[in-house]
Amino acid sequence: MNRTASSLPRWCLACLLAVTLAARADELAEVQRLHAAGQTDAALQRVERALVDKPKDAQMRFMRGVLLAEGRRSAEAIEVLQGLTQDYPDLPEPYNNLAALYAAAGDYDRARVALEQSLRANPGFATAHENLGDVLAMLASRSYARALQLDPANAGVPAKLASVRKLLAPQGGASTPASTQ
Repeated sequence: MNRTASSLPRWCLACLLAVTLAARADELAEVQRLHAAGQTDAALQRVERALVDKPKDAQMRFMRGVLLAEGRRSAEAIEVLQGLTQDYPDLPEPYNNLAALYAAAGDYDRARVALEQSLRANPGFATAHENLGDVLAMLASRSYARALQLDPANAGVPAKLASVRKLLAPQGGASTPASTQ
């Protein structure tokens, strides 16, 4: 007997939906497990397979961006994350991760813009606030260094530059501005 979804009882449709959601959650959990185990290539392969069936899956697309970034494929990761921000502008994480990639490339102006967008999407996103502080400190450091270059006699600038550089110095294992999440 060939039944269409519309002819199935409602409870059966609910069961199918639950099984589908559970399978998707299991797939995402497996990708995250592989990622945590340092098996980036295997995790990326799982993500790619999952995206064949559900190309708009925001979580899998985000994981793809994260995995590409960790695989030092920054240009591809940026493309994935930019696509996510276009398709899902209310998600703060893709903006935050874009900012991390921009900051790693030394493009602090673009990183700042991305973090501001992340915070518009979620004003309570603590990681984005911290990253914005780091990016602003990097921009301040550059401005103070430029000011000192242009006016070496300015006695106030060296202390400010030293303070910002001290603030940005790695502490307790932190090594880069703009962490991801």
